[in-house]
Amino acid sequence: QLQLVESGGGWVQLGGSLRPSCATSGSTLEDYSTAWFRQAPGKEREAVACISSSGRSTNYADSVKGRFTISRDNAKNTVYLQMNSLKPEDTALYYCNVQIQWVNYWGQGTRVTVSS
Repeated sequence: QLQLVESGGGWVQLGGSLRPSCATSGSTLEDYSTAWFRQAPGKEREAVACISSSGRSTNYADSVKGRFTISRDNAKNTVYLQMNSLKPEDTALYYCNVQIQWVNYWGQGTRVTVSS
């Protein structure tokens, strides 16, 4: 069973940067497309970015294009989300997601707080 572990969230001021990471325990990520989602208080979970298994294809939500970059290091079994020019509206719990044969796997999330 795939277990996802996020880390690297934190508190930053407006315009700051963070780089959360998503690693696996007991399995490998390199065979699967991987996505980052986020959920702000009182709001629905939304997709932020995704990356193909090879890393050659990426997609982003319009709200983060040009500011966030998703990447992966398959040798380290880790997917990253480089977040620059952070805004208060980026404050949320950020989750890593992998879908395998219609089953969604989620980590526990890492919290990002951006103050103005």
